[in-house]
Formats: sequence, structure tokens, C-alpha cells
Amino acid sequence: VQLQASEGGSVQAGGFLRLSCAASGRTFSTFYMGWFRQAPGKEREFVAVIRRPGDVTTYADSVKGRFTISRDNAENVVYLQMNNLKPEDTAVYYCGAGYVRYLTIQREYNYWGQGTLVTVSS
Repeated sequence: VQLQASEGGSVQAGGFLRLSCAASGRTFSTFYMGWFRQAPGKEREFVAVIRRPGDVTTYADSVKGRFTISRDNAENVVYLQMNNLKPEDTAVYYCGAGYVRYLTIQREYNYWGQGTLVTVSS
């Protein structure tokens, strides 16, 4: 499985961006798909995950109510809609895929995209 994330971008605080992550392989629809991020000087942290079956979503408290994760199984794409962005959302964002037991633990994810930079200015 290969994951290809879209380009990030630079926005002002309060703005929005949508990230996408396209996956190859026929098993996409069975994977849990997650987003993590890594800010400068910090460890990679969990952002959101969408589970299978049922597309149940889980979010980090820091993004709850502002970010939305979704997936298109027909197109093998997972999205992260980010609204009301804050400077503290500045990070490199990574999409991950796998059969995950512990949703917020990055080593549970077997496959990773290349990372994409999101910069939010105040």
C-alpha cells in the first residue's frame, strides 16, 4: 500500500484547508485511516482516525469540532477538512493506514504518506 498526501499550504488563523491522502491497493476500504501531525521540536501526535466498518471517527481533543476526517472508498482517498485553523495547528501532517487496535498510537499504523506542511499564521 502506498499513500500519497496532497500538498498542504499556508493560511491565516481562522482559515481552512483540506488535506487528502490517496491510497493504492485494493485493501483500502478495510483499513483504519488516520492523520497525525508533527510540529517543530515536538513528537508526532494523533489528530484523527476513521475506522472500519462503519466509518466511526475519533479526534484529538485539540481539533475536535474544527477538523473532520472522511473517506471515499470508491476513490481510495481519505480527507482531513480543517476549519478555524490556529497557529498551533502548524505542523507536518501525515496520513497513516493499517489494522489498528490502539487508535492514537502511531506504531499501530503500517503504512505512511510522505507528510505535508500546514502553516497557520496569526
